[in-house]
Amino acid sequence: MTKRIKKSQIRSQKNDILTFFQNNTDRISTLNDLYNHFNVYDEQDKMFFRLMVEDLVDEGKLHQAGRSRFTAQQGADTPTPVQSSLGGLLTGKVDFVNANFGFVRYDDDLSDIYISRDDMNGALDGDTVTVQITKKQGGGDKNPEGRVVEVLTRARHNVVGKIRVFKNYALLSPDVKGFHENIFIPVDKLLGAVSDDLVIADITTFPAPGIQASGVVTAVLGKSGDNNAEMNAIMAEFGLPVEFPKAVLDEARKIKEEIPAEEILKRRDVRPVLTFTIDPHDAKDFDDAISFRVLENGNYEIGIHIADVSHYVTPGTRLEEEAYLRATSVYLVDRTIPMLPEKLSNNLCSLRPHEDKLVFSAIFEMNDRAEVLNEWFGRCIMHSDRRFSYEEAQEILEVKPDEVYSPVLQQLNALAHILRDERFKKGAFNFETDEVKFTLDETGKPLGVYRKVRKDAHKLIEEFMLLANRQVATWVYKKAPKGQDPYTMVYRVHEPPNPSKLETFAKFAAKMGFTIKTGSTQQLSRSLNNLMLEIEGKPIQNVLESLAVRTMSKARYSTQNLGHFGLAFEHYSHFTSPIRRYPDIMAHRMLQHYLNGGKSLPAEDFEKKCEHSSAREKLAAEAERASIKYKQVEYMSFQSRNEVFSGLISGVTDFGLFVELDGMGAEGMVRLADLNDDYYEYDAENYRVVGRKSGRVIGFGQAVKVKVKATDMDRRSIELELLSLEGRTFKKPTAGKKVIPGKRQRSRRR
Repeated sequence: MTKRIKKSQIRSQKNDILTFFQNNTDRISTLNDLYNHFNVYDEQDKMFFRLMVEDLVDEGKLHQAGRSRFTAQQGADTPTPVQSSLGGLLTGKVDFVNANFGFVRYDDDLSDIYISRDDMNGALDGDTVTVQITKKQGGGDKNPEGRVVEVLTRARHNVVGKIRVFKNYALLSPDVKGFHENIFIPVDKLLGAVSDDLVIADITTFPAPGIQASGVVTAVLGKSGDNNAEMNAIMAEFGLPVEFPKAVLDEARKIKEEIPAEEILKRRDVRPVLTFTIDPHDAKDFDDAISFRVLENGNYEIGIHIADVSHYVTPGTRLEEEAYLRATSVYLVDRTIPMLPEKLSNNLCSLRPHEDKLVFSAIFEMNDRAEVLNEWFGRCIMHSDRRFSYEEAQEILEVKPDEVYSPVLQQLNALAHILRDERFKKGAFNFETDEVKFTLDETGKPLGVYRKVRKDAHKLIEEFMLLANRQVATWVYKKAPKGQDPYTMVYRVHEPPNPSKLETFAKFAAKMGFTIKTGSTQQLSRSLNNLMLEIEGKPIQNVLESLAVRTMSKARYSTQNLGHFGLAFEHYSHFTSPIRRYPDIMAHRMLQHYLNGGKSLPAEDFEKKCEHSSAREKLAAEAERASIKYKQVEYMSFQSRNEVFSGLISGVTDFGLFVELDGMGAEGMVRLADLNDDYYEYDAENYRVVGRKSGRVIGFGQAVKVKVKATDMDRRSIELELLSLEGRTFKKPTAGKKVIPGKRQRSRRR
């Protein structure tokens, strides 16, 4: 059952767990030891209990000594009270919200500590700091206040931004979140940069009270506004590499393209079987293919064939080191920054049509009910007969029959629908977020923006990739002899949502007129799926879907099999994209090791690689979002200031209304200071602002008409003017009756 648990109960339980470990410092305790000690027997209770233990590990209060084995963290403090007393010191990370204030986050279950700019003591966004509480938590949701005593660890040592060069010095305006002041650059440390160049600079002196940050330019990316310079700046902003080192390229260049005959003899030959790929029309790396044939017994043999990257990228090589460092490809608006050099990603490992390729395969015998009757895993050699784009495959499914491929695609599509329906019956979530895409000219200038709708061709491929990932993970998990721990594997895990976040979303949905039941996993899934159906096609769809996704836990990699909550899978790995994901390469190696009869591999090394891969994936996703945001703002900057846009209020703060513009996913802000018909007070509890004199309510989900007031490419922001609300013209006061807003009290609720 997904139970409603109060924050105080979670804090109390965590303190009890810490007390247990502090009373048993001489031993390693397993999760089963804890379950028995605390009388935890219900599966859902075990799930939440395990999450609390993992939270304590993440907070540094417990140490993980192996799979499901824990000890007290050496030197860990005794359990903390609900909120540290006045003057108490705490350690946490800075979230520098804007130029005026930030928060220190130190415990998911406790209120963040509000820090004014003057009390930051030189701390920057992401820094680990010691903070002293100067004012305890007030009534309502007001945060405790504090000041930074010491910066313990800096989150970054270089920044990217635009430079302005003066006669005797230069100033760098960082594009980096949380860096709200310019950096002083000596004129002899410019590396040839001139005004309006985008540069990378190492920080030589960090800011401190009365001291400005200073640095030296280490790379000049190009002129601000140039597409290549801007995209490279985004990569640099998130610390992601672009170019491959020469040694890596040299190593890739030496790999022979011909497949040796002796290698073919080691593999299952599936070249005679009808095989094809379905990918985006502009894709260059095809890492998965599907084969299909009807067996004599009337069942279907369906092969999911994945590029055998681990054959070419082997431990101890520079290619391996670079693939691990990057951990993922990065997909910006106009380009892909690959995990592997082009010779591998677009050539040797890409399953191009009419070429023999080495693959790692999952081959299933299935019946008309999409039941897996037999399965086989291993290395193969294949030959793709045809390359489809999603659009071409969809056309065959809908309107343009093909003598060879129509029956195959129709049958695969029918099986995919059954697999998909089964997932939803078991509690999978149906979040169908459309992808924002741009039409670009040859210079990267956005000419148009649209949402890419997912159709059956996309979902067909997705379902068979999910099937392969699930079956591989299940096979490894059940490979261990009875009575032994499961063999080590790299899993893609997705844990249940945090109960307090879920409760917040349920309350929010209720205010919007929707019911979310959280009594059990099945109820929650059914409620969310019903919500998605109810809002499909409505203006509020994208906004509510986005909020629902944010409520969910983030998927990550781990050697612990925690299941995949969103897909409703007990066992799930990533096996199907080794060209662009390092964890898939690990999964291939581990699977082959077990197919060869190997024993369980040590989890510790793989867990570190999982943590690294999860962190790099997060940075890559942030860079991708930043590139989309940049192009959205760039596109809006070209639009006429007289053009009227429809939108929906997607967020409400004490300083402005966020508006998502229809059809393009772009979000802009209407400043409350510009609403001069009344003084609007922020009602955080109900996600709205209310006019003090008129009683006019402006809140989340309301339809609006707006015009673009200004765009800021450096900040990637759009400022909007409100024209109408819910179909009614937003009237401004007549001359002589202008409202002069009083001083506003900044809300500290987040």
